[in-house]
Amino acid sequence: MGRHREFDVEKALDSALCVFWRKGYEGASYADLTEATGVERPALYSAFGNKEALFRLALARYYDRYLDYLPEALLLPTARDVAAYILHNAIELNTRYPEHTGCLGINGVLAGSDEAESVRLALIDARAAGERQIRERFEQAKTDGDLPSTANPDTLAAFLMAVLHGIAVQAKAGFSREMLTAVGEQALANWPSASSSVSTQSP
Repeated sequence: MGRHREFDVEKALDSALCVFWRKGYEGASYADLTEATGVERPALYSAFGNKEALFRLALARYYDRYLDYLPEALLLPTARDVAAYILHNAIELNTRYPEHTGCLGINGVLAGSDEAESVRLALIDARAAGERQIRERFEQAKTDGDLPSTANPDTLAAFLMAVLHGIAVQAKAGFSREMLTAVGEQALANWPSASSSVSTQSP
């Protein structure tokens, strides 16, 4: 009869998530993971599979637990409200934990070895899924007349994601929440609106 697992799987996954968040996929060694979780390598293998499988579970947990503000944002009444809510919450999250600043989706793997390519692609897919949701919300805003007819939802979604990614990199580099908030406000300063479009076209 096999031995019962002697550790809390949920707590171990949370601890592993924090290691990946701080060090990225390739930077997180098994020594880091076993030290953080308090679980020896054979037991980690038994519970989660290999390192990639553990990272994928941690990434899913990150999106569920820490990025719950995204679906909340999509329900807000205007496209600018959506963008502002996402920016505000991303800045808060990226600077919330001094020991692991930035975003797991960005810290995970931007460029890595051939062995990490599948993880890099998984992170690209995860970010693309978020961008697609935002783009669809902006398309609806344009249909509703909240955005001007000249607005391009694809470009607006890509712009917002580019700002979010830059903020994550800056947070990892030690930029303060105050500075990142100012960056977010600058990004919103010229946000297109249907009313501004009408005013510029009026005689």
